[in-house]
Amino acid sequence: MPAYWLMKSEPDAFSWNDLVAKGAKGEPWSGVRNFTARNFMKDMKVGDLCFFYHSNIGKEVVGVCEVIEPAHPDPTDDTGKWECVDVRAVEAMPKPVTLSDVKENPKLSEMSLVKSFRLSVQPVTAAEWAEVCRMGGLKRPAKKSKK
Repeated sequence: MPAYWLMKSEPDAFSWNDLVAKGAKGEPWSGVRNFTARNFMKDMKVGDLCFFYHSNIGKEVVGVCEVIEPAHPDPTDDTGKWECVDVRAVEAMPKPVTLSDVKENPKLSEMSLVKSFRLSVQPVTAAEWAEVCRMGGLKRPAKKSKK
């Protein structure tokens, strides 16, 4: 499985700035109620990197976050069937990358954000990761931390 992901959040519910405010302790990526998205989180490893994408409002990649805790029971679920990972903010995108920018870039035509845009947790290939980082102005695309 990929070591790169994209995670969507509605900024009026939980924004990039909210995650930044959580600091090193991060936050559980709770509330996901889609089996495919849950299964992607179960595949995540500590140190994997994720684009933080503002959905609905803005529709843009605004930052990079890191998985700091592997999949565990979602604290917002009483049924026991949903899991989540914990993430922390790593760095903001110097220039947010909009959904329209992604759709207009032929190098990203196969990206899940284009093809499976409704899924809240998606895999990202290494080539897609590098291209979105380039578009967002990250001089050195964020690398997995050594833990």
